[in-house]
Amino acid sequence: MSVYGASVTKLIEKFESLPGVGHKSAERMAFFLLRKSEDEVRDFAEAIFDARKHLRFCSVCQNMSDKETCDICSNASRDRSVICVVQEPRDVQAIERSREFSGTYHVLHGAISPMNGIGPDDIRIKELLSRLDGSVKEVIVATNSDVEGEATAMYIARLIKPLGVRVTRIARGLPVGGDLEYADDVTLGAALQHRVDI
Repeated sequence: MSVYGASVTKLIEKFESLPGVGHKSAERMAFFLLRKSEDEVRDFAEAIFDARKHLRFCSVCQNMSDKETCDICSNASRDRSVICVVQEPRDVQAIERSREFSGTYHVLHGAISPMNGIGPDDIRIKELLSRLDGSVKEVIVATNSDVEGEATAMYIARLIKPLGVRVTRIARGLPVGGDLEYADDVTLGAALQHRVDI
């Protein structure tokens, strides 16, 4: 028996199917939308359809775009000799927010995970290798620091190093403003391993 009726229950279930959204959050989102005017709800739905309809991947970096070549790859002021490799499109946005990187990107759309049946051919490594035409001097591997991210980083490094391209890994360690006493063992160990001269 549904307390809200079939259509509202279905809407809640659709929100609940989104990553990181529990039942209570799904209810809040559903009721938020249901309080909006029909025009506002239609605009919301059309934005979803429009984004999905025009979704494509940049022919250079594989990031999500609505054009053949994304804005970053089209930008002549970006340093094309440096490629930062990330797992997902949202990782590009995270690095861009730092305003510390002026090179280009390559989005893998996942990480190597044999346990989940994802091998090197299931992510966009071939497309990365095709970009190494002699003009690229450094590939920065910015995959996650979990088991899959580390395995992917090591695999990419083994493929690229013989080509004479410098391969680096983003540093890991303590967050700015963090206290040592609250750091977990793995984070503190990584901070010690990846220490730099001052």
